[in-house]
Amino acid sequence: MSPIRTRLAQPGDAEAIRRIYNVEVLASTATFDLVERSAEDQAAWLAARSGAFSVLVAEDNGVVVGFASLSPYRERAAYRTTVENSVYVDGEHRGRGIADALLGELLSVARSSGFHSVIARIGGGNEASIALHAKHGFEMVGTEREIGRKFGRWQDVAVMQAILDSP
Repeated sequence: MSPIRTRLAQPGDAEAIRRIYNVEVLASTATFDLVERSAEDQAAWLAARSGAFSVLVAEDNGVVVGFASLSPYRERAAYRTTVENSVYVDGEHRGRGIADALLGELLSVARSSGFHSVIARIGGGNEASIALHAKHGFEMVGTEREIGRKFGRWQDVAVMQAILDSP
């Protein structure tokens, strides 16, 4: 098994990110998107993220097997020091510490970018994601009940938060 390498995403990673993400759109409650992203949508999503809101990818032998991103939490100015995180790993590569590496690096980026708070909104009772975030210092701060409908069922969202130390 080769070591996993994390790095900033490049425009050429858009298709690999789209492939990983679209599996989750179709098969899980990790995202509440109901329609797969097109190549154009994915390229635009990636192009819109730079600086503090950059996307990280995890590579195994040069193949993108996961990604993580920071996004603005809310548009209003008072929320500028809070971000929301996302972490996705290709199903065939789970259980190898990839999400752990991505989230750890993502929190370093958030910290060095001057963010104070990171929010994780975890859909569908994803216990693995809840455990991953808890391992990285996130605490459960609430549950949004039945706020999304996917696969013919109402879905809850667990809300976890990490308060970051200053850089």
